[in-house]
Amino acid sequence: MILQRYIASHLVRGWIMVFLVLATVFGLIGFIEEIGHTRFEYDAIEVARYILKTLPQQLIGLAPVIVLLGSMVALSGLDRSNELTIISCTGFPLRKLLGAVALPTLVLMALLWGAMEYVAPQLQQSAERERHLLRYRNDAKIPNGGLWSATGHRYIHLDKLYKGGIPGDISLYEFDESRQLTRALTARTAQVSPERRWLFEKVREKRLVDGELITGWHQELEIDNLWAADELPTLSTSSEGMPLSVMHRYSQYLRDSGQPADRYLNQFWQHLLMPLTVAAMVLLATPLSANLGARRDRSFGMRIGLGAVLGILFYLGAQITFAMGQLLHLNIPLVAAAPALIVTLCALVLLRRMRW
Repeated sequence: MILQRYIASHLVRGWIMVFLVLATVFGLIGFIEEIGHTRFEYDAIEVARYILKTLPQQLIGLAPVIVLLGSMVALSGLDRSNELTIISCTGFPLRKLLGAVALPTLVLMALLWGAMEYVAPQLQQSAERERHLLRYRNDAKIPNGGLWSATGHRYIHLDKLYKGGIPGDISLYEFDESRQLTRALTARTAQVSPERRWLFEKVREKRLVDGELITGWHQELEIDNLWAADELPTLSTSSEGMPLSVMHRYSQYLRDSGQPADRYLNQFWQHLLMPLTVAAMVLLATPLSANLGARRDRSFGMRIGLGAVLGILFYLGAQITFAMGQLLHLNIPLVAAAPALIVTLCALVLLRRMRW
């Protein structure tokens, strides 16, 4: 038990060290890129705050690479000092070694799922809102021309999102089967109620009646099957900033309403299964770093270099796999699980040939 805790503590320290190194590198790169966009109250201090808040979301995407490098740093360090050799000579079985790396890995997987749901997306959204407020001196305008959504023959455009998640400057268009405009309305604001119902306020409506568009005015008008309240704050940022639950519900809403949902479904499954890829990476790092008696001439630096190359190849390969799966319309969960399955298979082959 003592040896297992010793190995696990070294493993965690390796992860933390690589995490801090990559956080510093990517943080500096992001700060240098963002500093050129300062204006008004958005100064260097606020840029640093923005980078610190968005960095967790960025590093979560690199978690498989971080744990691969961190595991190789930790286990190769133990091997270099002959500690793993001594541990092996005491009769410490391979299954206990795997158990020693499994426990902190399971804790890390749980932390990653929690961070993707409750921490990183919220920090990302807060950072985007604060940056927009400071750079444009308001918190209403949604960047990139607003948001569009389509449901059947209905199209809606949202131009603003006021404080408290109140949508504003809303336009809605409805068409018939021949694609002729039958209804158009604009509203100043809307109150979002449960079950995706919006109560439009100060509405100007135009309806096609006997071939003519008749204009009418309404103080309030209820429209259903629109965005949910918890989806609105995330829609003004990238889909990467959505919590897992919101991303899943929004993708289901898009699919049920006949809109393209593959983008959100792909990202949901990639994020959901990413901790499994993290576990696979730890499993792969074990035979690569603790293969006693094999390639004793390989230096510690060579092993870390191998880990860096494998990490880069994995990241590129995963992105290519996800893109090809989307282009070929392959099974989304299977494509998302493919990197973890491939890495696990390679790790099992190496474990069978491992000298311990």
